[in-house]
Amino acid sequence: MHAHREPLRRLAILAAAAMLAACGTLQPKPEPVVRFTAPSGRHDVGPNDILFRAIGLVGTPYRYGGDTPKGGFDCSGLVDYVFRDVAGIVLPRTAEEISRIAAPEVERDQLQSGDIVFFHYRSRSVSHVGIYVGKGRFVHAPNEGGTVRLDYLDNIYWREHYSGAKRVPL
Repeated sequence: MHAHREPLRRLAILAAAAMLAACGTLQPKPEPVVRFTAPSGRHDVGPNDILFRAIGLVGTPYRYGGDTPKGGFDCSGLVDYVFRDVAGIVLPRTAEEISRIAAPEVERDQLQSGDIVFFHYRSRSVSHVGIYVGKGRFVHAPNEGGTVRLDYLDNIYWREHYSGAKRVPL
């Protein structure tokens, strides 16, 4: 009577062992590295060109999804516009995607004009981006109803939400 159950028991044990072995071999997928389109032959561009263009946009109205001076900017639209306009560099569309570009990370005490700075809100993922312009300040498009403006990284809010920085090769 138990003889017909033995093959089923063996099959169940083999299936369980196979599933456990498969679980042990699964590797988490690495975060995809987002690439950006490199400049198209503009060799005379430097970090000061980036910062002057960014500062020149201070006062432009905020607009969610905005990516032009005429239509307004959100944070990632501003950063992409400045790099595209000045250096021909096309960046991804969201702050999170920009934070994953294949560019060197920069320590906060090593920031230079033109570096891209990142911030998070509540979670660990990047939700805001700006352009460092020097002397502890950055340009960004902060919120609905506001305008592109300069702020200090040491402002308590920005200091607490700072996530890191990258330097895009020009």
